Amino acid sequence: MSVAKESRNGSTKRQAVRRELLAMLEGLDVGDSLPSERRLAEDLGVSRPTLRQAIDGLVAEGLLDRRHGSGTYVAEPRIAVSLTMTSFTEDMIRRGMRPGGRVLSFRTETAGARIGRRLALSPAEEVFTIRRLRLADDATMAIETLYMPRVLLPGLRRQDLEGRSFYDLLRGEGVAIASGTETIEPTVTTTEEAADLGVPVHMPAFLIQRVTRDGDGRPLEYVRSVYRGDRYRLELDLRPPPH
Repeated sequence: MSVAKESRNGSTKRQAVRRELLAMLEGLDVGDSLPSERRLAEDLGVSRPTLRQAIDGLVAEGLLDRRHGSGTYVAEPRIAVSLTMTSFTEDMIRRGMRPGGRVLSFRTETAGARIGRRLALSPAEEVFTIRRLRLADDATMAIETLYMPRVLLPGLRRQDLEGRSFYDLLRGEGVAIASGTETIEPTVTTTEEAADLGVPVHMPAFLIQRVTRDGDGRPLEYVRSVYRGDRYRLELDLRPPPH
């Protein structure tokens, strides 16, 4: 089908090309490649710049994955991340996915100045530092580094966190999470993060940092997580301010 005659307006042309590309994607599987831009432009009857703009939009939405020197492919679907007080495990279950994980490192060390400030601890107090790879349906999703006061769960063992929710462990010990503060910013993967996630170095990612607290305002954890940018999108529930 040619979309070139649909309108002389560039925006309308792009919308028509978008509809054609979306219809094409319905017949493709994740990882399938699209025809070359030259062929697509000829088949759709539009200029390559117009086609490229439509593809760029679908790349930004996470529907397509453009690989330099290789082509354009159907992307893995992104998981919407709602900003709620749920653990990774709880969030994946709620989305109908099978959560998983692997503890990459588990150690006890002194908090130091930076982590001490996050957890309202003396720099000399001991913390657990736990680095985990988070999975959903066996696909890598995030690298998570968890810091928590050792006094909170002094008997915690590495195997306690294999495939389990940290929040479930806290609730099992009668510790209630009352509030939290979270920041989100764009980043790129480091060499170590890329190797653990199985993605290219400097791949776009989300850096999410969270401090959770109990009812008395005592910090329970500080978590630094790097989420794959090609598998996640942020979802905000917006409401007008009260009058």
